[in-house]
Amino acid sequence: MFKIFGRKSDERGEGEFLEIAVTEPVDCLGDFTFNFHWQHQGEKLDPSWKIPGNDLTFGEVVDHLKNGGNVRINGDAGHRLGSSMGVDLQYFGGSGSDLPVGDIYVEGDVDTRMGISMTRGSIYVKGQVKEPMGNVVEVKSRQNGYRQFRSITDIVSNGLDGDKVIGCQFAGKKFIIHDGTVKDTVGARLDVDVDIVKKGDVDLSTGILMRQGSVRIQGNTGKNTGALLNGGTIIIEGNTDDFTAIDMIKGTIIVNGDAGKFLAANKKNGMILAKKGSPIPPASEKSLQNEDQQLLISNGFNPHDFKKFE
Repeated sequence: MFKIFGRKSDERGEGEFLEIAVTEPVDCLGDFTFNFHWQHQGEKLDPSWKIPGNDLTFGEVVDHLKNGGNVRINGDAGHRLGSSMGVDLQYFGGSGSDLPVGDIYVEGDVDTRMGISMTRGSIYVKGQVKEPMGNVVEVKSRQNGYRQFRSITDIVSNGLDGDKVIGCQFAGKKFIIHDGTVKDTVGARLDVDVDIVKKGDVDLSTGILMRQGSVRIQGNTGKNTGALLNGGTIIIEGNTDDFTAIDMIKGTIIVNGDAGKFLAANKKNGMILAKKGSPIPPASEKSLQNEDQQLLISNGFNPHDFKKFE
């Protein structure tokens, strides 16, 4: 069962509340991709499916958020909470750009990958958040008793709006993150000329769907680094896992170590500079040019031992 409450409960007075009662964690609540619907065509999750124990569908939750309403989960949330929240996805007939959305409130804990590729809104959590979390950082909460998380991309694109980041510094065109957490999709869909620096290791899909700016990871990254990169620069000071630059459209990726296997799979354009990697044809290893060496030097690297993959 579910209930819709009017303007109340939220001291900021934003939107109606849609309340979901769960007896056990449910995955993909508020997931704007519906668990990458385009890959499984509804076999794993469809907007029409009802949330277990509720008369409400997964699609109705996303629509409510898109309309500026808030969602309260009375219990624990599962994996992928708020995935791509704030993106008007073209696959579902949208513009492909960001859109204002409501917020999600969780009265319990949240499992891994909360807020992957998230670009708008806030997620408020009363309990614990398992890592890796997504493209989010914690800010000083506007709601008593909750921790508040906002999208990294939202902050650098639209400003702090009075929020104070925790474990980060944001000044001018640089956002430094040293909150000690492991994250996925850092800088997802970045389309402004800013520099994001994340200290420490991260997990999946760093810089996915970026168009401009730079993301620098002072550590290692997981699989799919630079997936669907469409401009800008990704700099990894350590190693990346497999499938770096998969489906890359354009841009630059620098890896000061091993870029892994299946490098540049289905890459359209763009360049990867790395000390080691196993590319998928037609991408191949090529000699560094003077401009490549200068690029590496300008980013603090000695060009010696680097290779070029195009």
